[in-house]
Amino acid sequence: MTQSMRAPLLFAFVAILFILEGTANFWIFSGSWNTSLGILNMALISAIMALGVNLQWGYAGLFNIGIMGFVALGGLATVLVSMPPAPGAWAAGGAWQILLSLVMGAATIVAAVLVWSKMAKGRARNLTMLVLLVGGFFLFRFVFDGGVEFVEAITPASTGHIGGLNPGGEAYKDFGWLTIIAWPVGGLIAAGAAWVIGKTALGLRSDYLAIATLGIAEIVIAVLKNEDWLARGVKNINGLPRPVPYEIDLQSDPGFIERAASLGMDPTTASTIFVKLGYMVLFTIVLLILLWLAQRAYNSPWGRMMRAIRDNEVAAEAMGKDVTARHLQIFILGSAICGIAGAMMTTLDGQLTPTSYQPLRYTFLIWVMVIVGGSGNNFGAILGGFLIWWLWVQVEPIGLWLSETLTSGMAEDNWFRIRMLDASAHMRLFSMGLVLLLVLRFSPKGLLPEK
Repeated sequence: MTQSMRAPLLFAFVAILFILEGTANFWIFSGSWNTSLGILNMALISAIMALGVNLQWGYAGLFNIGIMGFVALGGLATVLVSMPPAPGAWAAGGAWQILLSLVMGAATIVAAVLVWSKMAKGRARNLTMLVLLVGGFFLFRFVFDGGVEFVEAITPASTGHIGGLNPGGEAYKDFGWLTIIAWPVGGLIAAGAAWVIGKTALGLRSDYLAIATLGIAEIVIAVLKNEDWLARGVKNINGLPRPVPYEIDLQSDPGFIERAASLGMDPTTASTIFVKLGYMVLFTIVLLILLWLAQRAYNSPWGRMMRAIRDNEVAAEAMGKDVTARHLQIFILGSAICGIAGAMMTTLDGQLTPTSYQPLRYTFLIWVMVIVGGSGNNFGAILGGFLIWWLWVQVEPIGLWLSETLTSGMAEDNWFRIRMLDASAHMRLFSMGLVLLLVLRFSPKGLLPEK
């Protein structure tokens, strides 16, 4: 089968899986459009993450396993943009004190860089650097710690953080469109972090780069968990505004109730499906825009140059290409896409929960999507995002069905039956590993290989 035929057939197969989930009530399928659309929305976000990783690995061969950190930064952007300022934190000056300290810290680093580059080597430069860095650090901590202590002491049960930029006050949920603005902001924050990380880590060999990016991602999560002034830490931020209507508002709208009745649906079910469809449309638009841009980049001279660097760095460098600069460029772009996806996911969840950012879900699973779909192929990465996320959700009921089938003739208290039923809850990891092994064995370039 040619690849031009394989791609539409595979996408059609995945579409059938989602349609069966919404229409067929047999085997593992629930027959619920609510469930199908819920899986589809997370699959769309996963496909965007896979697209970002594919840019880094498929285009340039960069092994980044710090995806979780960039996704979390995107989620943080949603809070900082769409939530209102926390009462008291800004008016009393605590938040301004924190911002001043961060500016002072950045100024210290810039001054140190200038001193190192402008002064001649010797004892004077070393002494100046020592005084500048040590003095700047203690001054930064003095200002920063005072602001943090003040902000976190303001009604910590409900706020205790600086809040965001939403001008709505108590009616902040009326400004749900700000969450859409937060998506590109999340990409910008992730891109800024990627620039800093890339400047320090991209000179490392691939395996060391992977370790470094994983460690930095853990640092980002640790900051989100422990710095309550930023986003309440492990106390979480709930009640984020959203760009689609609220179900309760739809259920009290006479016009919506009438339209739902004309379709033979009750208002509760109709409202939840309508909201999920709204998210689906928004996420699909973002995915299509990013796919279009990625394809344009892939087919451009820049894309051909990136693949040449990926295939043979020594030859590309001999041809005058700045390999380090190009690696930094693609690292920033891929991380920005992951940041956008992270902001979208936080919007969908309606809350920021730092403890939910687990490497298994946001690193291993995304890499499985890229490898299974086909690294280097944007459509393959998207296909992997849809297929692997559907499997991730449905593998547990498949495992339960399989366990019940194999032990159907056994007594209820049979130890083997009990162990099999208990093990079905852990089928996800086994299944993902099995899928990955089968693809690597029979189609090592993925379901949709790079052309």
